[in-house]
Amino acid sequence: MESDTASFEGSEKVSIFGNNKTTTFEEKEERERSEMGDREPLIDRHRRRISGIGNKSLSRQSSFRQYFEHAAAETYLITGLSFKLLRYLGVGYRWITRLLALLCYAMLLLPGFLQVVYSYYFSNQVHRSIIYGDQPRNRLDLYLPMGPDGKKPVVIFVTGGAWIIGYKAWGSLLGLQLAERDIIVASLDYRNFPQGTISDMIKDVSQGISFVCNNIAAVGGDPDRIYLVGQSAGAHISACALLEQAIRESQGESCSWSVSQIKTYFSLSGGFNLVNLVDHFNNRGLYRSIFLSIMEGESSLKKYSPELRVQDKSIAKAVSLLPPFILFHGTEDKSIPSVASENFADTLKNAGGHADLILYEGKTHTDMFVQDPLRGGKDELFEHLVSVIHADDEEALMRDANSSPMRRLVPEILVKLAGQISPF
Repeated sequence: MESDTASFEGSEKVSIFGNNKTTTFEEKEERERSEMGDREPLIDRHRRRISGIGNKSLSRQSSFRQYFEHAAAETYLITGLSFKLLRYLGVGYRWITRLLALLCYAMLLLPGFLQVVYSYYFSNQVHRSIIYGDQPRNRLDLYLPMGPDGKKPVVIFVTGGAWIIGYKAWGSLLGLQLAERDIIVASLDYRNFPQGTISDMIKDVSQGISFVCNNIAAVGGDPDRIYLVGQSAGAHISACALLEQAIRESQGESCSWSVSQIKTYFSLSGGFNLVNLVDHFNNRGLYRSIFLSIMEGESSLKKYSPELRVQDKSIAKAVSLLPPFILFHGTEDKSIPSVASENFADTLKNAGGHADLILYEGKTHTDMFVQDPLRGGKDELFEHLVSVIHADDEEALMRDANSSPMRRLVPEILVKLAGQISPF
């Protein structure tokens, strides 16, 4: 890891932002606990470190000041970027109608969103905005299980958002649900357009993956059981990050993390051939001009299309280094048609990679990631995800089989109405 990147543990003095508190600690504290015969479980000790509980050096006044300074800086940045983005978009009827649909969609699902927001801000399992790099959006949220001690599998989640509105908190429901199954989740934030273009997004995600791979053991994570999950645009970005990392490794470059550390890559409703999708996005309201600006010009579409890159015989060695890919997609997805995952799975297998395709009949772009989890009960995609992660752990599989169905967060009638007017 680069010397300017914070770690979960720290050497002398490290600031970790979680639960709106800033924690400062030193190695001396650990030595003192050891001398006193402290037998507190290691994972609980790390939770206390991150959340700041029991740290005598914590200054409440300083913590609140730093929190509000950070919030003010983020608000100023987002406001400026919003005006810049509006200049790109213009005021077209498609954006107006989709914005109105989005507002109605959010209002219908608000009962569930409010419950998730409450847990996100007040649960002791959630540690927000941990710094992993030196850019403003280089933050991640960490979801820690409350289960028994021992090394836990880890999911790195990269959210979608059309490369424009992605935010780490979009993964909060998934993070909370996976934490209930004794899985640690790191939800990555990254620069969105116009703050950054696709190369910046890939760089951020790669740095976030590196940070987790090199530091997750400090909070009880198993560095040998790390899984990468990308959703929508996040699926595209994380696939690009994996492929670029594999290419660097195949060329013998020195790297801070390895694709071999990722046991499986899961894609939820991803798109991997931008050349085929540019016109589709334009018709959906993500206009060609802005999409090409995000992707750094038409000449770069092939460069940032994993489906096209893996066909290049010169990187065959890199393709062989990639972890198994599992691609989930709904057949009624209008934002990114399911054929995008179908074609990529076939292409990847033909190129020597490992890929499985799982299609969900009648599911839309938001069904699998938003509506279905809010419905509660047994979520087919979620259970499949967990079964792969726990495949080598008989005890965990037994606990999963006996686990209670997820709690319903939104009445069914509201979920169905939201699905009908979803702009995605």
